[in-house]
Amino acid sequence: RVHGEIRTFDFLRVMIKAIIVFNNHGIPRLVKFYDRIPLDQQQDMISHLFIQISKRSDPLCNFLMADEKLWGVGENKVMYRHYATLYFVLVCDESESELGILDLIQVFVETLDKCFENVCELDLIFHPDKCHFILDEIVMGGMVLETNVAEVMRAIDGMNKLDKKESILLMSKQPVQARKSLPPTA
Repeated sequence: RVHGEIRTFDFLRVMIKAIIVFNNHGIPRLVKFYDRIPLDQQQDMISHLFIQISKRSDPLCNFLMADEKLWGVGENKVMYRHYATLYFVLVCDESESELGILDLIQVFVETLDKCFENVCELDLIFHPDKCHFILDEIVMGGMVLETNVAEVMRAIDGMNKLDKKESILLMSKQPVQARKSLPPTA
């Protein structure tokens, strides 16, 4: 505390502002903002990013500066990769390494590929909870947690084992509940 005011420390600020995956038509398939931003403003940010990125040709570099009107003052950068029909986009502050973020995107895509056996847009549509879990194993609160695909896969395997145990427990209880609801026989 400094004279009754709370001081913000640089190491507490969010470095990754947002992670967005959208398709070639600009439809968001996975969205994660690490700052509190109203939904209508998020939609404006996503559509602006799509317009900026989609009109760039493939040979251009995968970095550009974020619009200060939308992302606030400061040197925020947009880094993206285009895989088949999906754009993987990260918006970060100036302290993040462009090559490090491209590597982070690669780790995320490789992990999705291992989980879904050649990931496609439909996997993101039908398994959003699993996709968010994977993302949360890699990035939490705007900070990078893990970049080792094997470690992320270990956590996902643990989650899958718990899911199987839970479904087995639910299946074993289901017949008992069904029997209780039947009327008694005479």
